Amino acid sequence: MIELAFVICLAASPGACREESKIYVDLPLRACLLRGQAELARWSGTHPGWLIRRWSCRPLGAGAARL
Repeated sequence: MIELAFVICLAASPGACREESKIYVDLPLRACLLRGQAELARWSGTHPGWLIRRWSCRPLGAGAARL
């Protein structure tokens, strides 16, 4: 399993951040990297008060150290 992990911050309060993720069951890491930008663009469109600061694709359970 692959995790699309991303850090989001409130637009009105850039210090208020948290990590979110989406899990892919049958998707290779490379495909996650290609699909991730489109997925995050859709997410941004439905969450206008938030900014995506950084993102990565990683094996599920790899932890935040890779972000």
